[in-house]
Amino acid sequence: MTHTRGKFRSLLRPRTVFLLAVSAVVAVAVVAGGSIGWIRLQAADGEYSAATVPAAEVAIIPGAEVYASGEPSPYLAARLDIGRRLLESGKVKALLLTGDNGRSTYDEPTAMRRYLLSKGVPAAKIALDYAGFSTYESCVRAYRIFGVRQAIVVTQDFSMPRVIALCRSAGIETTGVSDSSQPHNFIYRKCWLRDQLAATKAVFEMITRPDPTHLGDEESSVRDAINAPTEPPVQ
Repeated sequence: MTHTRGKFRSLLRPRTVFLLAVSAVVAVAVVAGGSIGWIRLQAADGEYSAATVPAAEVAIIPGAEVYASGEPSPYLAARLDIGRRLLESGKVKALLLTGDNGRSTYDEPTAMRRYLLSKGVPAAKIALDYAGFSTYESCVRAYRIFGVRQAIVVTQDFSMPRVIALCRSAGIETTGVSDSSQPHNFIYRKCWLRDQLAATKAVFEMITRPDPTHLGDEESSVRDAINAPTEPPVQ
């Protein structure tokens, strides 16, 4: 017993505690840094401008914060504006809006759709995924539920490698167009840091491939939007 107490006290010595803390910090840094590097490798040569991106059938636009008023945050509005331009220029034939509607008082996809309709995007060219609770789930559901096999993803510049890598891991031939118009203020830096930390979770998801929170039957809404006429039919 005395011997055991002695060993325990030795572990609590300041030098031992310091070394353990340093080792833990180094281990976390190695895992995080390795995850970020691996994500960037998986997403290599996938980023384009709206003008140079190769055409695809659909643009996937992940959700982001929607205000209590129902208005999209500037980050989300910027994504939607890029998606609208891709549709107008013929780079894509439809938009898949995927986001969080996990509770009745919060609905990202509907707010995104409302914003695009106010900008003149035809309703027939929009498909909605109400169970895109994370980037991983949005990508997997796009492939397994909506039948997407090729897409342009639209998000902020700091998120683009992670989104491309996750959608590619889901089986989607993916390129991306990013928004880089946001001011590099405290909010931007906080979002950037959070996204770098999310790389470790993304790598874990890519390796383990868990099922999304919700699956269900396949839907034809993306295919219907792709096949919908670009212009309203002549009366």
